[in-house]
Amino acid sequence: MNFELTINPIDKTEAQLEIILVVDKDFDHRFVKDKELLEKASFKAEQDETCLLIERDRLYIGMESISSENMRTAIASGIRRVKSTPYKSIKIASYMNHQKCTAVIRAMVEGFILGAYNFDRYKSKKSELNIEDIVISLEDYREFELDIKACAIALEKGQISAEATNFTRDIVNTTPDDCYPKIMADIAKKLAKSNNLECHILKPKELKKEKMETLLAVARASRHKPRVIHLAHKPKNPIATVSLIGKGLTYDSGGLSLKPSDFMVTMKSDKSGASTVLGIMKAVSELNLPIEVHGFVGAVENMIGGDAYKPDDVLVAKNGKTIEVRNTDAEGRLVLADTLCYAQQEVKADYIFDLATLTGASVVGVGQYTSSIMGFSDEVKEKVLKYAKSAGEFATKLDFNRYLQKTLKSQIADICNISNTRYGGAVTAGLFLSEFIDDEHKDKWVHIDIAGPAFVEHSWGENPSGASGAGVRMMTRFIEGIVRENSK
Repeated sequence: MNFELTINPIDKTEAQLEIILVVDKDFDHRFVKDKELLEKASFKAEQDETCLLIERDRLYIGMESISSENMRTAIASGIRRVKSTPYKSIKIASYMNHQKCTAVIRAMVEGFILGAYNFDRYKSKKSELNIEDIVISLEDYREFELDIKACAIALEKGQISAEATNFTRDIVNTTPDDCYPKIMADIAKKLAKSNNLECHILKPKELKKEKMETLLAVARASRHKPRVIHLAHKPKNPIATVSLIGKGLTYDSGGLSLKPSDFMVTMKSDKSGASTVLGIMKAVSELNLPIEVHGFVGAVENMIGGDAYKPDDVLVAKNGKTIEVRNTDAEGRLVLADTLCYAQQEVKADYIFDLATLTGASVVGVGQYTSSIMGFSDEVKEKVLKYAKSAGEFATKLDFNRYLQKTLKSQIADICNISNTRYGGAVTAGLFLSEFIDDEHKDKWVHIDIAGPAFVEHSWGENPSGASGAGVRMMTRFIEGIVRENSK
């Protein structure tokens, strides 16, 4: 889709279809031109409700109030309603909640791109999106006079962040037979080449040399050899340095602690953390932010076989800590343990974030749509929550405590890979990871469990059924926020 801004009033803007938002059920607003027809159609203007008047070439969408979150989901609902129609061009006015704040324009653009997403790689009949052009008039709902340059910047940022999210969705949705560690490394190389990123790939020999034995143990029974990927965006004179670490289980059978068959379905999504890191690197490089950003991915497949690692094994992590394995399905934390150690060895960062579909306990605790945020620094956690909200993602804090830390105690090693209680599993997984964070990085690190929102088997908000790209917009906003904070 091509986007264009125009200073022309909406009525003098050419397009085949007009989208009109009915805000707070205000049917008397000057933008609403078909009040009687809408009443006959029983259109109530509830949030995200749509009404297509084909005879008038107008699509009405309900919106509770003007906000970025409401705009994003309203537009996504609207584009889903018309993407299979013959319309090729759309026009829409501006709906701002503040004259100098362009966040709603960005959300509008994100809504169009995210809502139009469709994954049909494995369909014999491909879906068609006829809409080619979207024109946004700067005639505003509240009659604000808008700065076209500021709006153009917001539009570009919206395109970049939404396209990076869709890029991530594509990787996550790809089946395990088509996306295994080598393929993830190939995707990273291609991204590095197109986006001027540095790229370094570690293969098994290099991983052995780096003493990444826990990661290698998880990978042992798979015919697909593991990879650790390091991408870097290095601008001149960076304001700060950020490291992102992603869990890349391209498929997780559970290993010898085999998952029930129902729980193996959708395990292609266990690479969501890694895919999100790749998506963030795409967005950051295209925004050309003056922040040095490093993306680390531990890409592994967890399978069964004669060489599989076993419950009762004791593994030695890169930092020398010994780990008693009591469940081979708690493998993501083993992959992350070594990858976190490697990331800290390679880069001394101001912020360290790991993103992972780590625990079903997170989904049980906070639901399908919310990411769990953990770490030692309340300040950094609060910032993550702030930027998650501005990006339209749901996130909440889960607090560490010393009593849950004790549940990871092992009688024969330094730590167990699972706790001795069924309760607080998301937190105990985060506490396990904290054992592999250096003292100098403790207050710079945040663990983000995206197990809930990363892959949901129905559409919700601006997200389709399947992969959502959770974490891409949230962390991109966080990194943009570092720039703003340092420019004050």
